[in-house]
Amino acid sequence: MSEIIRSRDTIVFFKGDSQTVVVSQAMVNGGWPGGQGVQWVNSGSDDRMVTYSSGLYGGFLVWGSDEDGDQFTAMTRQQPHYRYATMFSGGCLISTTSYERYTYASRLGGPLVPLVYQVQDILYLSLRGLWTNEDEMTASGALLAPAFFTGFVAQVPKASNRFYLGIQTSM
Repeated sequence: MSEIIRSRDTIVFFKGDSQTVVVSQAMVNGGWPGGQGVQWVNSGSDDRMVTYSSGLYGGFLVWGSDEDGDQFTAMTRQQPHYRYATMFSGGCLISTTSYERYTYASRLGGPLVPLVYQVQDILYLSLRGLWTNEDEMTASGALLAPAFFTGFVAQVPKASNRFYLGIQTSM
């Protein structure tokens, strides 16, 4: 099988449901990678608004806020400028670099302990809105725990796939 060129944060092999959403001011200010998990928030208007996921799910943003490196394309910086993004929320097959690499406990107190992903692992969104095989909501004692599963590992990160995590989403 030939190598797939991977130049974006998220590569879509099969697209599920998608919709355009308004992003919160925090996301406009901070930016986001493609594959970032998001949750719904009240916009105070008729707009459907999302912000960084805190372990809750709404979907994930397929493109990063400043992912297009070609400054001469129409897409460059338009998402944060106009405050919108494309959110996927249905079943998709993707590869992404937007996943947790270290355990929740080790990120809190070190030393860092790598997460190990196996095919068929259940995935959640971390408290930072990245894909993970740990239920960080339960580990943190969050009132809304346990986390809702958001997908399954379809391919583990490895050198031959440039360390992208393959995911079958189930949002």
